[in-house]
Amino acid sequence: MFDRINYFWRLFGTGTSFFLFGAVGVLFWGMLFPLIEKFIGDGLQKKLRSRAIMNRIFHIYMEFMRAIGILTYEVHGGERLNTPGRLVIANHPSLLDVVFLISQIRNATCIVKPALAANPFMRIPIRAMGYIYADDPETVVKQCAEELHEGCSLIVFPEGTRTTPGKPLKFMRGAATIALQSKAKILPVIIGCTPTTLTKREKWYQIPHKKFTLSLHVEEDFELDAIDENASRPLATRNITRQLEKYFIERQARYERP
Repeated sequence: MFDRINYFWRLFGTGTSFFLFGAVGVLFWGMLFPLIEKFIGDGLQKKLRSRAIMNRIFHIYMEFMRAIGILTYEVHGGERLNTPGRLVIANHPSLLDVVFLISQIRNATCIVKPALAANPFMRIPIRAMGYIYADDPETVVKQCAEELHEGCSLIVFPEGTRTTPGKPLKFMRGAATIALQSKAKILPVIIGCTPTTLTKREKWYQIPHKKFTLSLHVEEDFELDAIDENASRPLATRNITRQLEKYFIERQARYERP
């Protein structure tokens, strides 16, 4: 009986959390933020303050979900996430990954879908925070390098989409291209979600049998193996991608051991 009540409470809490996420997007970012935008400065100052607001909102959101019993979360090595100018590379097991990461990073940026530019409730804050639209690949790489040189933490999910449970990691070359262009230090983050939920193939209401745990294991800066300076860019990016893929597979296996 208790398990059944707990299940329905978590189902209700999950639905409430999704509703609040959308409501905050409409009420704060769509209506309130445009009114206060002119008071938070210009240029870099505006970008940093906007990102700090997003960091705080996502932190409160994570705390809310923990307080009502949907999830627990833990962060290991979190102080490294706010080291300036790091290319934060993470695996992507659940829908909450970017929320979780931004809730821990004061000056975070990421690459977003161009379709968000047409969203009346999100285009203003996205522009204020200086997020990068994933349109022309060369422009994206250049903007990513500029952001990293300014000292931000750039979040990239090399899989390009959420992980399919039970299938091995398969990285695309975008993260490696950014690393090669920017020469920024790579900060690997292993995200865990136990039991799995909010994966690519699951709806929000397909909740697990118990409260789930999200974990961040923030590693030390990743040391790339020596790359032949005479190698072509495609060959170099393929080399870096393989190194990262191998590293994440090994680390995930380590943290998933009982």
